Parts: sequence; structure tokens; C-alpha cells
Amino acid sequence: MSGDQAAYRPRRSVLYLPASNERALEKAKTLPVDALILDLEDAVAPDAKEQARENACAAARSGEYGRREVTIRVNGRGTQWHLDDLRAVAAAGPDAVVVPKVGSAREVEQLVAALEEYGAPEHTQLWAMVETPQAMLHCEEIAGASERLTVLVMGTNDLAKELHAEHVPGRAPLLTGLSLCLLAARATGTVILDGVYNDVKDAEGFEAECVQGREFGFDGKTLIHPGQVEVCNRTFAPSAEAVEDARGIVAAWEAGAGSGVVTLGGRMIEQLHVDTATRVLAIDEAIRALDEA
Repeated sequence: MSGDQAAYRPRRSVLYLPASNERALEKAKTLPVDALILDLEDAVAPDAKEQARENACAAARSGEYGRREVTIRVNGRGTQWHLDDLRAVAAAGPDAVVVPKVGSAREVEQLVAALEEYGAPEHTQLWAMVETPQAMLHCEEIAGASERLTVLVMGTNDLAKELHAEHVPGRAPLLTGLSLCLLAARATGTVILDGVYNDVKDAEGFEAECVQGREFGFDGKTLIHPGQVEVCNRTFAPSAEAVEDARGIVAAWEAGAGSGVVTLGGRMIEQLHVDTATRVLAIDEAIRALDEA
């Protein structure tokens, strides 16, 4: 089993940044984002790969990103840069290594073995991007393959491409894959992040997709623009009303301890409601602590 939901770490907003862009790396130190993915893959041209790798590793070592979780996305297996990326990133020791197009438990095991061989510190986790039909069908095996794998990242653009599907409001063509991966994440205790929203000028559509992701049960969302951070943070955090209700549920349960039946505002309260309320309060507390850090 991967991850520990009892020790909640906010990952509401997770921003991709091209590691070749030094100005973007500098600006990220001031953004109210929970986590960063310093990208060596899609956002970086072939002739800029080596410089991007140096930049990302330097950023991970710098300690200048404060409370933000700093991860690095390496180039995928089978590319000419993959092993060099893994060696350098393992030595740099970021919070996590993000690997694209992970499709099987065997791949996870091989990646973990490589990280250990290259001397990655224990705190460096593995985040697996799931973005192919194969990954959708084997997601539980992927998520449960190693304790080092703590986060699944939905690659919705690549998934749509592989399915020959269209990008439409509501994401109906992707819902089966999203649901399968969510089931896998919850079955294995793994954090799961929703995919990106491509139109940075469509604020209404972006917020609607954030709400959909939260309602589905995603822990947060990956982003492609700093302007998306605030809405994402707000949407994936419990509302003031939800926190107040959760406190009421917990208080009512504690006051009625041993009675077997507890009600709050006409609602019958059971242990499952208390468990959900406790999780809401833990998330709220963790977000407040992060914001104060």
C-alpha cells in the first residue's frame, strides 16, 4: 500500500513549469502553489534538455521554495535522456521524481530500483503519470507496486489522444479512465491528481472542471499557468460551511458517545459521517498550517 492518508499533505494545486525557463523557476518561489513539477519532458525542446536538467536539479537543491513541494518530471523510458535524467535527479534529491507514461507494476519496480541504484534519498518519492489505456486497465497494480510510489498523476491530454477522443465540457470520453484510477488510488491509499485544463483564458470552464475533480474525489489538480492556482486552491479546500458542519458532526458524536444513535439538525449521524468529518477537519488544519508556514 502506498501513501498515508492519515498524514495529509495539501496537493490542491500542482503547477508544471518548464525547467528551461529560469524566469519561471524564480517566479515560482513566490506563488501560493502547493507543489511544483519542474518539467524536463514535453515543455522542453531537445536542444534545451541538458540545461533544463541542470536548472531543475539546482532548484531542488536550493531550499529556496519554502513550503512548496518540489518535484521533477523526467523524460520517459525509451528516450535518450531518461537514464541521465534519473541519475541527475536522484542525486539532487527532490521531493519526488515524476515519470510519464507508466503502464505497469513492473515499470514501477524498475524505476524504484533505478532510483535506489542512483542514490536517491529516502524522502524522494515516485509520482507515476497514468495516461494510456494500458495504465487505466492496470492502475491498481501500478499504484500498489511500491511504497515509494505515493502519487498518481492523470495525464488527460495523452489519454484523450490515445483514445482518439475529443476534449468536451464534462469530459465524458475520459470518465471511465478517471474513475478506474480513482478506484485504484483509494484501494491502495495513494494520492491522485487530476489532469490539466488546456485553455488558460477560459476561467469559467477551468473552475467547472476543478469542481468536477473535487466532486469525483481527486486530491488536487495539475496546472499549466500560475493564473489557475488561486481557483484551484479554493476549490480543493473545504469551504467554511463544510468545516463548520464537520465540527458539529464530531461534537455531536462525542457528546452522544455510547448512545448508539446521534442526530444533528434532524440528520442521523453514523461512524462513516464522523470519519468523513474528521478527514475534512484534518485537511483544513493541514492547509492552514501550510499557509502559515
